[in-house]
Amino acid sequence: MKATSPTSRFPARLPKQIQRVLPIYVALILVVVFFWTAESVSSFRLAVVWDRVRAYQTSSVVTTTFTRKIWQTWKIDPLEFEERDLSRARSWPSKNPGYRYEVLTDGNDLHYVETNFGPAGLNRPDIVYFYKSLTAKIIKADLLRYLILYNEGGVYADIDVEALKPVDEWIPPHFDKADLDLVISVEIDEPTYANHSILGPKSQSFCQWTIMSKPRNPAILGIINNVINWLTEVARAQNVHVAEIQLNFDDVLSGTGPSAFTTAMLSEMKRQTGMKHIPWSTFHNLTEPTLVGRILVLTVHAFASGQGHSNSGTHDDPRALVKHHYHASKWPDRHPRYSHPGYGMVEECNWKPECVQAWDNNTAVYPTLSEEEKEKVLAAKKKVDADRYNKEQEERANHEREDRERIDRETREKCEKLDPPFEMPKPEQHHDEEYHDDQNRNNGEQKPEEHEEHKEEQKPDEEHHDDQNRNNGEQKPEEHEEHKEEQKPEEHKQEHQQQDGWILLQDTPNGENKVHKEVEPPHIAPIDPKPET
Repeated sequence: MKATSPTSRFPARLPKQIQRVLPIYVALILVVVFFWTAESVSSFRLAVVWDRVRAYQTSSVVTTTFTRKIWQTWKIDPLEFEERDLSRARSWPSKNPGYRYEVLTDGNDLHYVETNFGPAGLNRPDIVYFYKSLTAKIIKADLLRYLILYNEGGVYADIDVEALKPVDEWIPPHFDKADLDLVISVEIDEPTYANHSILGPKSQSFCQWTIMSKPRNPAILGIINNVINWLTEVARAQNVHVAEIQLNFDDVLSGTGPSAFTTAMLSEMKRQTGMKHIPWSTFHNLTEPTLVGRILVLTVHAFASGQGHSNSGTHDDPRALVKHHYHASKWPDRHPRYSHPGYGMVEECNWKPECVQAWDNNTAVYPTLSEEEKEKVLAAKKKVDADRYNKEQEERANHEREDRERIDRETREKCEKLDPPFEMPKPEQHHDEEYHDDQNRNNGEQKPEEHEEHKEEQKPDEEHHDDQNRNNGEQKPEEHEEHKEEQKPEEHKQEHQQQDGWILLQDTPNGENKVHKEVEPPHIAPIDPKPET
């Protein structure tokens, strides 16, 4: 018996061409219905899926040069920065006068994303949707840096990162910038712990608090799409809206942080080189920058010096390009990580082998201890935590003092190189302090109420009262007020017009009054005039 296809039963109704492709049409309709109703894409619609596919296919670097622009992001406008943030932010335009500098804030970041990734820009409504929905600030901060670099390129640096050397010195001269699309640095290089239950995923990573990229970089696009897919999966796994997802410390690292960034970079390196695997040994104990594909990897000293691990050295190393101060890294407090009740977090060992080994041994033995022994361990940890907190506060104060001294030293060195050299002025003593010091030396301690009068307003005749007090003793308060209100014409005094507009009234030495001509002061004396030098 001759076999017939399902569509052969309707020879008079459908042409043969349609009969052959009808199963394909049915399959496509089922695919469309699936994506339309699936929870993971219910907010985007089918067009967004095709936009994402198109973005993968057409992504490529559109320029041969790095954008000469420096980006930072923070909560508030630069005009409202604290001195701590301001001094570090200034280091970027100061050392890179030929670069534009821009800070995106919590007040304008969404506008930037909607403008550049909405229908009038790159047409990625999925990106706009997720960015608007996110409530985890660290996730938004990570995603925003990637969006900026993909859209416009340039240099991105966290707000607590200080520039040590100009950007133009980052790429060694023997590399052709036309052959590079991305400049990154090693951050953590501790492959010994690759198999550690907690430290393993964090033991080999690239730095993402400072990145240099050309616009439309496929490596950056790759991590953007990875973040979108990851957020989709997390929301679906927790059965909540993306705005309600809960993330711990390791989730952040692996979703948008250094671990996620490292995974995306290694994937792009494999794509560009055609290699099936890029071993970390390529970057272990790196002493010179290395080029893999079109990604230049700098040594750990470049962006991550002074960490106390990974042979990162100090910030005085000539290879150090930036200095990370870590004061903006408060997000771990909002995303918990594993902390043993008696021995705390293994990350606190800062990759020191003896400490990590002791932590592993102690946590393994802890369940076998008696309740009394456990109480002793908990009490000891409480004391250690208090001591650590005090030490951190002291170190923070020392670091801030060292930063101020260094900035002052650098400023003075710059002034000395000027032609002619500019001498940095010494801090001026307040005029009120000089006046009251003089009063105290001549007449003893001044009465509190009179001290307040001088603080409220400095009158042009205060030097007159100074002289009067020296010659005639302390003046009565009511007489002092009369002099403040009006200088009576019957009081014949000698007037001396000074350069700063002040009038000195003084009796003649022999007690005789001289005829004088009143002189109108050239301007109103300031309330807080500077002392003459």
